[in-house]
Order: sequence, then structure tokens, then C-alpha cells
Amino acid sequence: MRVLVVEDDEETAETVAIGLRRAHMAVDVATDGRDGLERALRVDYDVVVLDRDLPGLHGDTVCAELVSARCRGRILMLTAAATTEDLVEGLGLGADDYLHKPFDFPVLVARVAALARRAHPVAPPVLRHGDLEVDTARRTARRGDRLLRLAPKEFGVLELLLASQGRVLSAEELLERVWDEAADPFTNAVKITMSRLRTKLGDPPVIETVARGGYRI
Repeated sequence: MRVLVVEDDEETAETVAIGLRRAHMAVDVATDGRDGLERALRVDYDVVVLDRDLPGLHGDTVCAELVSARCRGRILMLTAAATTEDLVEGLGLGADDYLHKPFDFPVLVARVAALARRAHPVAPPVLRHGDLEVDTARRTARRGDRLLRLAPKEFGVLELLLASQGRVLSAEELLERVWDEAADPFTNAVKITMSRLRTKLGDPPVIETVARGGYRI
């Protein structure tokens, strides 16, 4: 899944980004409201973690603009205020969830993961194909009775392929959805990750390469 963190405190933003990446998420960071809005309108994020008190463009305005533009990504609003009025106001703007600072980091990760699942309502929490099983909530993958020890990008690719239910995904789409904006569009990272993932999945093969199309399960 791909997440945008919009937070003006650079230390907080980087801490959140690192933690979410450890949870197998691709994360981009914006440090002001205007930059955050432009990124969220340009990229198909699953979740936008949005600080309410932002310079440049207030978080309330960013939230309202994203809702008005019918962006698919879910919005988790962060704020230092913890009153009921703030909660009601934030949700009234169209935010999908609300978390006040300081927060317990495992709670933030769980909230982001839950919102990402809501961004893809057709995908069940446990994805299966034959003896292959991916638990998107626990972030685990198994083939038969064997636990697969996957790197974050390998897990992300496998999750996306399974959730696509046989649809062919291009290397460009996989790069956009699983990697972050730092990824070189001309990189062979998808090809290398796919090779490693196939090795870990073992036989019989489950990932098919479609000529001039991409990959599918």
C-alpha cells in the first residue's frame, strides 16, 4: 500500500514514515499543506496521514479539497487538540479517522492499515490462491504449511497481485503502488523483486509473466 504523510514537523514526519515503512508500506512525505494537496491529487495514495495544523494550506482545507476531488485515498487526520468538538469537526470535513497527538505508534499503524483496507473494499483481509495465503492485517504470507519470509517490497507485490484477482498488472503500476516517489521510473527494481519473490514462493509457479503486459497470479 502507498501512504502520504503530510506533517510540518520534519522529525515527526520522518519518524512516522520510517515506522510505516517497517510495516511494509511505501511512504512519501510532504511538510506543508500545499505540497501535500498537490501530491495527493497527483498520486493514487491508499491513505493520507494529514496533520491538521499545517503551514501554507491548513489541513482542514487540504481535507476538504481531497474530498471534493473524490480522491480514493482515505484520510487519517492528526491533531494536537483532543476535544470532542475537534473530533466532530474533523470528521465533518470528510476525514475517515482522527487521531490526536501524542499517539501510540502501533495504534497509528493499525489505523492506517484499516483505512487502506477500506480503500479497497473488494479485497478480503485474507487473500488466497490455491495453497498461497496472505494475511493483510497480520502482514504474513504462507504457502501450504510454510511461512514465507518476505521483504517489504516482495510482500507488497504479492499482496497487490493477489488482490487484483487475476488482472494483469504492469511493472509501472507495481512501481507506483508498492514503491515510493524516490523510486527511479527506469529502474529494474520490479523485475529483481519479482525474481526473488518467485524463488521464495517455490514450485509450482503461481506468478505468470504476460508478454508486453506485466504480471498476474
